Amino acid sequence: MITTQNKSIVNTIANLHTVDILTQYPKGKFRHIVKVKAGYLTCEDARDFDNINMSKNPESIINGYKRGTLQTVQFCPEGSDFYLTIFARVGKKVKIMDESIMAALTVATINGSFDNTNLMDMAQYKAVNSTTWASKAFTMNVTEEVEA
Repeated sequence: MITTQNKSIVNTIANLHTVDILTQYPKGKFRHIVKVKAGYLTCEDARDFDNINMSKNPESIINGYKRGTLQTVQFCPEGSDFYLTIFARVGKKVKIMDESIMAALTVATINGSFDNTNLMDMAQYKAVNSTTWASKAFTMNVTEEVEA
């Protein structure tokens, strides 16, 4: 189990490396490297209002892309001119992911966009007690009983 400052991440996936960049730099710009239908890669800079939304909701950084299109996400901290990789995928294996994204990631995002990668792992889902698509994929899911 990986324990960070504000979140507890359970990672059973081999060769999935983590970085902790988004908690160190609260504001910045995001850039997505995406594979298009023609097969080549293109770079898409996020719009200003998208940057604010992605900073507040880290799952939205990788959510919403079609299966197999998102390759890399980079982050440029506010006041700097360099980009840091916070998500990287090579073929069918996700190699690097930021801890903030991991903590917010749900089963629905993985099953919808990354079902052909190493992220879709039933042993991982079982390790964090995921039972529905709304369950978190890398943080423990605790069931709460509701009084009738």
